[in-house]
Amino acid sequence: MNRRNILKSIALGAASAAVGVGGLVPASVRAANQPLKLALMAPMSGPAAFFGQACKNCAAMAVDEINARGGVLGRPLELLVGDAGAAPSESAQTALRLWKRDKAEVFVGSHDSAVRTALESLFRGQVPYIYTPMYEGGDCAKGTFFVGETPAQQLTPVIPWLTAQHQVKRWFLIGNDYIWPRKSNEVAKKAIQGSGATVVGEEYVPFDVDNFDAVLGKIRDSKADAVFITLVGGSAVTFNRSFASFGLSDKMIRFGTMIEENTLIGIGASNSRNLYSASGFFSTPTATSGEFLERYHKRFGASAVLSSIGESTYEGILMYDAMARKANSAAIGDLTKASDGASYKGPRGVITMKSRNVTADIFLAKASGARYDIVKTFSQLSSAETCTSGAGAG
Repeated sequence: MNRRNILKSIALGAASAAVGVGGLVPASVRAANQPLKLALMAPMSGPAAFFGQACKNCAAMAVDEINARGGVLGRPLELLVGDAGAAPSESAQTALRLWKRDKAEVFVGSHDSAVRTALESLFRGQVPYIYTPMYEGGDCAKGTFFVGETPAQQLTPVIPWLTAQHQVKRWFLIGNDYIWPRKSNEVAKKAIQGSGATVVGEEYVPFDVDNFDAVLGKIRDSKADAVFITLVGGSAVTFNRSFASFGLSDKMIRFGTMIEENTLIGIGASNSRNLYSASGFFSTPTATSGEFLERYHKRFGASAVLSSIGESTYEGILMYDAMARKANSAAIGDLTKASDGASYKGPRGVITMKSRNVTADIFLAKASGARYDIVKTFSQLSSAETCTSGAGAG
């Protein structure tokens, strides 16, 4: 064999050692040298667009912090952003492009339940999907993991406390006409009845309603002591402003689980008397959130409004990292099997996954003008969900 053939043989041998079946570099070798693309689906347009920028900001913070400590399983995260503010079918098309064209390997979603259902139908358990905001519970779709609050966490302990604290005898329920309010009210009614009070009215209105006079008349005539509100965005703002103008805010308490800081600002300081909200996060500093809030405002400005919806994307990415470290794998089956017990400490405190939902602290806050003051902490509440975590969970 001449010198040229010897060199050729050495080169071929080295190349063969570096490739797998079919002459391709093994996935494990390729992956170690490539970014792990994480796609955030958030409402960058539409009625909930005022949440979108905070979602994007918090996702960027989480990605930067995880990358600073070495990435996920040694791979740097690369953040992609898709608009989930459009119709469910259009949002699913955006997710499809991020998945198939841009090669996203994990999705984090902060959007409504209709979009979530559309994405679950698209993914069919083939890609990890972490859903981050509060939701109605009862979803065990394969490959989906939840870090948001459930009605069992936000309502079951809070309604009895408010009922006793304010000696409430009669509750009125008002919400938008879709799955989250209706499912939440099922839990609310059980909590109300269990605390010795009664439900004296239940109303659902379309998202585009702009006049609540008829509903407010029913609330006034019902002699309710408290109103549970599951209105969203503009509906919540309009209702609560009108509620105060009817002179009802001095006569009864209001309680909502999606009246976060952006909505409260829209309602206005003069219209927020006796208004309560329950959430896993408020922009009021706590022992676990203070440092996070300082970093957020230093990076995005002191006037940048942050609420539970935006902050939840930060939590979702932390949970993905915790699951991947526990599984020592980014594969969907391994993540699912390892999800029970995955835990971290973040702005919301200690968060632990069980049944693909989380056990977490819940805070009850009372409006003080256009901000919230936390008045009660309910520690380490279970989601009450029962999704399995085996390889074939679905």
